[in-house]
Amino acid sequence: MFPRADHESAASRNARLMTAALARVRCRSFCFLEDGSRRWTVFLVTFPREDGQWRGYFTFRSADFETGEGEIRTADLFVETTEAGVDARARALGRPLLQALLESAIHTYDRKHGSGGADYNQWFRELLASRATEMAPRVQRATPTPSYDQLRSQYDSYRVDQVAHLIALMPPHDFRALVEQLLDGRVIDFQARDRFQLAMIVVQELQRRLVLPPFELWAEDYLSNADEYAGYSHQLRNGELP
Repeated sequence: MFPRADHESAASRNARLMTAALARVRCRSFCFLEDGSRRWTVFLVTFPREDGQWRGYFTFRSADFETGEGEIRTADLFVETTEAGVDARARALGRPLLQALLESAIHTYDRKHGSGGADYNQWFRELLASRATEMAPRVQRATPTPSYDQLRSQYDSYRVDQVAHLIALMPPHDFRALVEQLLDGRVIDFQARDRFQLAMIVVQELQRRLVLPPFELWAEDYLSNADEYAGYSHQLRNGELP
């Protein structure tokens, strides 16, 4: 016997059920949280299961944390017989627990995407701030004129600061793309041993592309404006520049 022309195939039925289920998924703004300098919008997502139960989870979105998916999320946290039950459970959590869920979601995302994920900018800036401080310890004010070696160290520190400033001005997505371009398509795994070697390749390539004053011109300006240079470095390394 031939099947009836109007018989619904299993694939069509599954597609119809999935479409119906997606139509019942609800995503609504829940609250706002902060993580350092980033502001996050928290959404509560609820959806029904075939067994009649309702489930729910949180998603977090921030303009300063770009991901391929556009957001990060928790696992399914709530299982209730009604959507109202999920909503009540979610609102009973309190802000400290929501903050912990956000931090856990960020950690999970970073670990899954190489621990650093989209936040190349922050990782590089922290690395460069440490490197610049290492290269040029603060000159004691009691010293009227720094030595040649001290000036050289300060100049090297200044060059590193300029790379950090450039990174601070770039959108995260653009900087990540630039890093991969400079590394011929390689992605830095911030858990790997060679991460600092790859980072220094990027820094050297950026320094080579920046138009910076030669040491002699810089030293003359530095000796006339040492306090301004010190203030600039302090603001840059502490993320205080506008």
